[in-house]
Amino acid sequence: MSTAEAAATAEAREPGTRIKSSSPRQIPAVGVVTQDEEAQGVFTSMDLNRVIKLLEETEKDDLEEKQLKSVKKVVQCYQNGLPLRDLAQIFKILNLCAGKIKKQPHFIEPAYNILKLCGLPFLKKKVSDEITYAEDTANSIALLGDLMKVPSSELRIQICKCIIDFYHAEPPKQHIPGYQQASSLYKIKMAEVGGLAKTMAQSLALLENQLVEKLWVLKALQHLSTSEVNCTLMVKAQAASGICAHLDDPDPSGQLLFRSSEILWNLLEKSSKEEIIQQLSNLECVLALKEVFKNLLTRGFSHYDRQLRNDILVITTIIAQNPGAPMIECGFTRDLILFATFNEVKSQNPLVKGLKLSNSYEDFELKKLLFNIIVILCKDLSTIQLLIDGKVILALFSYVKKPEKQKIIEWSAAQYEELQLHAIATLSSVAPFLTEEYMLCQGNARVLAFLEWCESEDSFFSHGNSFHGTGGRGNKFAQMRYSLRLLRAMVYLENETINKDLCEKGTVQQLLGIFKNTISKYNDKEEAILLEIQSDILLILSGLCEHHIPRKEIFGTEGVDIILHVMKTDPKKLQTGLGYNVLLFSTLDSIWCCILGCYPLEDYFLEKEGIFLLLDLLALNPQKFCNLILGIMVEFCDNPKTAAHVNAWRGKKDQTAASLLIKLWRKEEKELGVKRDKHGKIIDTKKPLFTSFQEKQKITPLPANCPTIAVMDVAENIRAKIYAVLGKLDFENLPGLSAEDFVTLCIIHRYLDFKTGEIWNEIYEEIKLEKLRPVTMDKNILESITTASENIGKMVASLQSEMIESQACQDVQNEQKVYTKIQATHKQRELANKSWENFLARTSNAKTLKKAKRLQEKAIESSRRSKQPPNAVFHWTDIKGLNTTVPSGRVVTVESTPARLVGGPLADTDIALKKLPIRGGALQRVKAVKTVDEPKKSVPT
Repeated sequence: MSTAEAAATAEAREPGTRIKSSSPRQIPAVGVVTQDEEAQGVFTSMDLNRVIKLLEETEKDDLEEKQLKSVKKVVQCYQNGLPLRDLAQIFKILNLCAGKIKKQPHFIEPAYNILKLCGLPFLKKKVSDEITYAEDTANSIALLGDLMKVPSSELRIQICKCIIDFYHAEPPKQHIPGYQQASSLYKIKMAEVGGLAKTMAQSLALLENQLVEKLWVLKALQHLSTSEVNCTLMVKAQAASGICAHLDDPDPSGQLLFRSSEILWNLLEKSSKEEIIQQLSNLECVLALKEVFKNLLTRGFSHYDRQLRNDILVITTIIAQNPGAPMIECGFTRDLILFATFNEVKSQNPLVKGLKLSNSYEDFELKKLLFNIIVILCKDLSTIQLLIDGKVILALFSYVKKPEKQKIIEWSAAQYEELQLHAIATLSSVAPFLTEEYMLCQGNARVLAFLEWCESEDSFFSHGNSFHGTGGRGNKFAQMRYSLRLLRAMVYLENETINKDLCEKGTVQQLLGIFKNTISKYNDKEEAILLEIQSDILLILSGLCEHHIPRKEIFGTEGVDIILHVMKTDPKKLQTGLGYNVLLFSTLDSIWCCILGCYPLEDYFLEKEGIFLLLDLLALNPQKFCNLILGIMVEFCDNPKTAAHVNAWRGKKDQTAASLLIKLWRKEEKELGVKRDKHGKIIDTKKPLFTSFQEKQKITPLPANCPTIAVMDVAENIRAKIYAVLGKLDFENLPGLSAEDFVTLCIIHRYLDFKTGEIWNEIYEEIKLEKLRPVTMDKNILESITTASENIGKMVASLQSEMIESQACQDVQNEQKVYTKIQATHKQRELANKSWENFLARTSNAKTLKKAKRLQEKAIESSRRSKQPPNAVFHWTDIKGLNTTVPSGRVVTVESTPARLVGGPLADTDIALKKLPIRGGALQRVKAVKTVDEPKKSVPT
């Protein structure tokens, strides 16, 4: 090895440092104000075109010496930095020198010296130079990558140093008057524009057997990979697979593995993760990762080795997410399972013989990473047998127990708690794939015993200082949360063996007891975790009780009381985002699975006003739950006692359940874009139920087992459920409906007819599209069905029109009645005021006048407060009981307003209201209500 190479090797072996992507400090560019020719002479003294022309010549004596001399002068001239305006010519000189190296090795030195100048900051004469010469600069920097093809170790290393200097720029040795240093980010930006990262990544293929040069290239790529643009370019050059495949190449310095892993990390973080995974998912890369990980785990003892080992495992975990990665084929999966369980399940495998994990941070992180990769690996069904062979379930269950003082202290209390929670979380993902192993390990008994400990008054205090321990500091809620998640995962398999075993062990009663205790232990600080625990309990109970009447009976009234308690939660809490929505969903699900079908529980639910609570919730119009609530209502209405409860319910403004359901129907149709006029009347009698989606969607022929758009519409919205509920309540006896409700009810009443016609219409259209010709009888039947469906639409539309007209007449009559009353009252007031004035004119009693004046002032003051004219508040009746003497000498006693002024019984003409009930789809006339005459008032003489 030459002296230069030895020096380069020593420099490459510097301690590994991670390259941060933080930008270097930007030096502000200041425009130049001087035009001193002498100051600018530093660069103008060289005729670069002449140097280029000289280097291009080939047929002269002593030409090489002249060329070398001219290049040396260029280097001397630009020793303080390269101006942007000359950069293109200088790099052309560099390229010409590099081209001569193969035949004329003396050109290595001048090329090397020019490259050293490239490491200095570029110089600009004007502020605009960075933009003006951007293209030349980008092309010049891109040339550095192409020069890696030159077979010179010195040049290659210098190119890498030059690129590294982009990120660690040093100021020029001497300030040059008239020039300013270009922005420190300028070179980095131009390297991205020129695509330098791609050519540098490609150059790795030329250096497979040249370790020193390869380390320098990796160091340069490590810097370049801090940019997203460069990472994208490197991915195009297949840098990930090229670097990963050589991770286990011999390297005494350890720099190759360190720098390669850093580059892979940057590529995963700053470019397309999916594309990187595809590049790394080949046998060569996975084998390299396997060997490196095994060596670091079994032979690495330093802090640096452990950290690097964990980094390699994280990269492996990301690759394992790809089902196509050959993890099993290369034996990596088997090794990882062994490393994950060797502490808990003793093995004679030589790989783990004598292997021990300390309680250091790195080893602790390794254990958690190994648990994590098991979760990833179990998703590949071909891994199941390896998990069984590795006794993974048994190893994980070793953590599902009360914490005990270890004979050999491996982990601290906080570390053990975190590993315990992580192990239970891992079981939730792995155990559903290994049900036989779960039952062999008596999984149900272990989990229930652990839950019992969680409920106990044990003096254990958890640290709650990890991701899995969130919300569990100073209590056992975190342990309870993950144990319930495990149970929920197993119950949801609907494996009757597992579920039966759980019920036989008293799981239903135990979970109900836990739920009641969480209610009593309510705490604002742990509110979110308690809500999650309660939700999971209800979901587990739903899974156990569904389709099993005896289990519902075990659920019993105690369970119903818990459900009713949750349903009484303040609706405002649903908007807090803490988990009340999830708890409500679990509660509704448990009504469906744990109560419906068991008549004693249904009756108890009704007695405790459960239907009222359901309707209260429905009245809040929670869009996420409407479908589920209505589904429960449909099932509950099969119970003959339900209808009375539904009809008895009253909401805000005395709203009835029927009115609420019809209102929901109108809202649903508005959101679906169903065509209705302003009164809610059918517009298109051929397609009365069509939504905007159905209008846009074209009918296409489908196989017989595929539901059509009209059929799917039934399941995708709540109209069918509203129809079912109202049908079970009896369409003809629905209380508290307005005229608008009756108009809508006409459509709901005929929903099934309309939907049937809609489906037949689809069948007819499909036949036409498939160009089939039905026989005459079938064709006539299809046409008859279509016509009948349209006729029903016309009949309903006609009935709606009659209702709307009747309501319009009713409104006119009501308005006329009100107008008549107003007119009579106005006339009465005019006459009363006139009588008052006459009275004042006739009276001569000073006392009476004084009292009358006070009454008048009082009336004016009252009118001022009520903002009404005095005549509206000061009437003839204000002098009732006032005795005075008129000029004729007669005493007049005013007892009340004269009947002739009020208008008497004929003034209030009552117009009978017509009700609009539906009786078999037609209107019924109702006799007018007979008005009762008001008692006659005495008239003064």
